[in-house]
Amino acid sequence: MLCWGNAKDGQLGVGVERTPMFEPRVCNVFNGRGLKEVACGGQHSMFLLSDGSVYTCGSNSCGQLGHDKPVTSPELVGALDTQKITMMSCGRAHSMAVNEQGQVFAWGAGEGGQLGLGTSETAVRIPRLVKRLCDHRISQVMCGNQHCIALSRDGQLFTWGQNTNGQLGLGKGESSKLFPHPLKSLAGIPLAQITAGGDHSFALSLSGAVFGWGKNKAGQLGLNDKQDRAVPCHIKFLRSQKVVHISCGDEHTAALTKDGGLFTFGDGSWGQLGHGSTNNELLPRRVLELMGTEVSQITCGRHHTLAFVPSSGVVYAFGCNSYGQLGTGMMGDARSPFPVKASFLTGNVNKTESEHYTVTKIFCGGDHSFLLYSTDQSFAAPEDFRVINISKSLSPITYERLNSWRLKLMYSQDSKVTNDIIIQLSSTACWNASFLDQSDDTHFKTNPKIPGIDLNSVRMLFETLSKPAFSGLLEQATKSFESLLIPQLPRSPPDVEAMRIYLILSEYPALKDSKNYIRLTIPLAMAILRLDANPSKVLDNWWCFVDGNVFTRMVDMYKSIVVFMLTGGKTLLVPVFYENYFVATLRLLEKLHKVNLKANHVEYNHFYIPDITSLVDIQEDYLKWFLSRADIKVGSSPSQSDFPSVNLCAYPFILNAQAKTTMLQTDAELQMQMAVSGANLHNVFMLLTLEPHLARNPYLVLHVRRNHLVSDTLRELTMYSDVDLKKPLKVIFDGEEAVDAGGVTKEFFLLLLKELMDPVYGMFTHYKESNLLWFSDKCFVEQNWFHLIGIICGLAIYNSTVVDLHFPLALYKKLLDVSTTLEDFMELSPTEARSLQQLLDYEGNDVEEVFLLNFAITRENYGMTEVKELIPGGDGISVDKNNRNKPQEVSQRSSECISANGLLGDSRVEEIIDVIYLRNFWCKTSLRCKQTPVRLSEEDIN
Repeated sequence: MLCWGNAKDGQLGVGVERTPMFEPRVCNVFNGRGLKEVACGGQHSMFLLSDGSVYTCGSNSCGQLGHDKPVTSPELVGALDTQKITMMSCGRAHSMAVNEQGQVFAWGAGEGGQLGLGTSETAVRIPRLVKRLCDHRISQVMCGNQHCIALSRDGQLFTWGQNTNGQLGLGKGESSKLFPHPLKSLAGIPLAQITAGGDHSFALSLSGAVFGWGKNKAGQLGLNDKQDRAVPCHIKFLRSQKVVHISCGDEHTAALTKDGGLFTFGDGSWGQLGHGSTNNELLPRRVLELMGTEVSQITCGRHHTLAFVPSSGVVYAFGCNSYGQLGTGMMGDARSPFPVKASFLTGNVNKTESEHYTVTKIFCGGDHSFLLYSTDQSFAAPEDFRVINISKSLSPITYERLNSWRLKLMYSQDSKVTNDIIIQLSSTACWNASFLDQSDDTHFKTNPKIPGIDLNSVRMLFETLSKPAFSGLLEQATKSFESLLIPQLPRSPPDVEAMRIYLILSEYPALKDSKNYIRLTIPLAMAILRLDANPSKVLDNWWCFVDGNVFTRMVDMYKSIVVFMLTGGKTLLVPVFYENYFVATLRLLEKLHKVNLKANHVEYNHFYIPDITSLVDIQEDYLKWFLSRADIKVGSSPSQSDFPSVNLCAYPFILNAQAKTTMLQTDAELQMQMAVSGANLHNVFMLLTLEPHLARNPYLVLHVRRNHLVSDTLRELTMYSDVDLKKPLKVIFDGEEAVDAGGVTKEFFLLLLKELMDPVYGMFTHYKESNLLWFSDKCFVEQNWFHLIGIICGLAIYNSTVVDLHFPLALYKKLLDVSTTLEDFMELSPTEARSLQQLLDYEGNDVEEVFLLNFAITRENYGMTEVKELIPGGDGISVDKNNRNKPQEVSQRSSECISANGLLGDSRVEEIIDVIYLRNFWCKTSLRCKQTPVRLSEEDIN
């Protein structure tokens, strides 16, 4: 071990010498004894050996050494002799140690409550157990000046001590704490490391998210201001840098990235930021002088910083050098990185030519520094802080851990073992840490569109858990999810990394078991639906990018629950819970359906649940839904009121064509009844007012002549208002006495549409190859004839009459504002569409010579030849490889549909369809049940 810096209080452990050491000096006190770690406090030091014993030296003004022996050389902390310590940390005048069971011991200054013992004693000279943490296995503990933070194996964070600057992260106005308090604002984030500065704190996630809180006077939180933070704040600047290690000084911070970059920020008054100046930095800034090298270790003292470069074996130091803590052998501070004077560590010493020294680890704190080195090349290698050892933070759920738990449950009846397993199985942080996507460091790219986990690994682990040998553990997991994990999922997770649990849980095989629908699957849906707008959108984004099979399994699972709720669900739940659970299931399917509209994982009809038509009276369901939207209360029989109804018509995406047809028919009948009732009510009122001549016919009656069918129909319809069109239709042919009981109406529609389609009018073009019709842009009738066709189509559907109109799918896409493609044209005119596709697919560079096309077409209309340009000046522009998509680009204004010549972009078609009465009337009334209004926040829209 080498040591240098302030030795005034004996903190270097080299004996009676108390003068500052400006050059590293060898300290042989632990030679051959397996020294593992060194922790540096304000004026004292701690040393951890491989056997778990702890030695201390330096100032003992507040009992921080844990013994009363002389302080110039390291002495054993006897009170910890029975414990195997695995980690330790020093504050300004207090000390902490953690044993292999995860128990925490504290001693030293306690006036700020930093010992967590429930007292504010000035000095505690013998290590004491922090009892409030005994129920948690602590993996890390870090000390600030007068506060501490601890991380448990199940991912919980605890803070205690002084809170004058918000360094506990518990919120504004919170007083100092004498006991450890859970820091819930970071719950669920898989943390890799915690650290503390003088009066500020940091937490680092496994995927490089950095959170800071506490004092920020010098900008040491990296948030581009100097305001203290009472709660953890995300340092967004570092999100994309792949940060893997954080170290804090008194008022400055250093961050190490996976590629070996070093960022520093905060107080620079001593040059401790290494930027060649004494300026403070409010944002993380890379140390430029080390950019050509890869740094693998960093550590901060009170006002100085050390960085180790393994390729050269050089330790660089910068910052305050008042006590020689830089070890450069020179007086004066260093504003830029300067090599520590230990060049013999990278070469041969004068004892033997073959003996080579290797730096293994660097430490500093207060105003002193230490370096561990080894001469055994086969045994020691420099520790790399960039390699995250997850076992030092969380307990990830792995196959090895599952197998270990399985064996413990088989051979141990100890309730403590079971409790420990349940705690970790119910930890969102442990699950979120367990399946990181390591390929190409993908998990470091975790963001609102990338979850950073490997769902195949999730599936494989759950398959293992489902094997008979793990049945006991599977039941424990189910209990943990049911009683602890799912109920505790928050409305607003603190970070995207805390949201991985929603994808992980959806792969849990027990969710698909009907006996767990009420216990797990529906509560998970409720937890997802509870999410605030921003996290909910993140989950939607992730669902968009997951494998289609993952999405399909989730859709199928909740479709099965709908059938379950319609069959056996009522017997298992009291009415109020039944409705809540059923609605949650439907709403989650609705959420998945909206995601699918963007992602197209499955066809729209995959959401259909055919069983509904046999399990639910669609007419009754639609009637209740219609009345509820009109805010009309209706009574129900006692048997019906036992279970509150859930209107499936509010979720039309699960209803197949048969169910929707029933809905449309029901809606038409309902509106007819309303129109008739309105007319009858009006007539009664007219009788009472003695004005019977103002009475209204409760039916829509059309008087037409067979020889003048089109003109008579047009004349008759212009006499009626929109309200009249909702009445039941009666058709009377002039000179015929037949009573219209439905047959006359059907004949009327057949004859009328046949005449309207007659080529003599030029309204439609018939495509012989597909036997389909499309609108012609050259016709000899007024535009109101197209309006008439729309009315006739609407009336036919409204009056439950089938009309035979051979239109392609493109028409219905236009009615729903869905973009059309070349595939739609393929349906209308296959030969022309294939020709266009060949043009698009042709890979040669001689498109002009091969196809001999320009941006104009020639057509014949009733014996006349007409040239139509597809773009301005198109007659003189040849089609080549670069511009062959141009007509499509030009027509993207509204994805205008297919024209008679088979090209995209005829605005005439847009105009014609806009006046179809189906769009102006029917789609605004009877088709209301097809879609429920979607209200998106501004952020969702963006």
